[in-house]
Amino acid sequence: METNVNRKLMEKIRRKYIFEQGIGVNAEGTKGGLSLGWRDGMNLTLKSCLKLHIDVEVEEIGELIVWRFTGFYGAPMENERKDLWNLLRHLKRGCNKPWLWYTLERGRLAGNNIRERLERGVAN
Repeated sequence: METNVNRKLMEKIRRKYIFEQGIGVNAEGTKGGLSLGWRDGMNLTLKSCLKLHIDVEVEEIGELIVWRFTGFYGAPMENERKDLWNLLRHLKRGCNKPWLWYTLERGRLAGNNIRERLERGVAN
């Protein structure tokens, strides 16, 4: 996953790291922007893709299990986080597959010029 880049740069990054396939969502100014790249040997089915998230089902060729991956750009403002939790609840409905979700949050610390970056991955 990569964030805060335009589609042209996303393609360049994917080629550099030899990801044959990819899905991208452009950043809007300095907000958002997501890219998911993968190599051959995996079949991904896009479930949904909007401004702040990419949600796919992953089938590894030769494996019997299909699992879910959701990557999203987290809201740095606490009052916007409720919407992201609601999104996760909505995406989870009706899904009984193993699920990994990954988030990146960026923001400023209480008026300072210090940038924070928090990345999380959660799996069931």
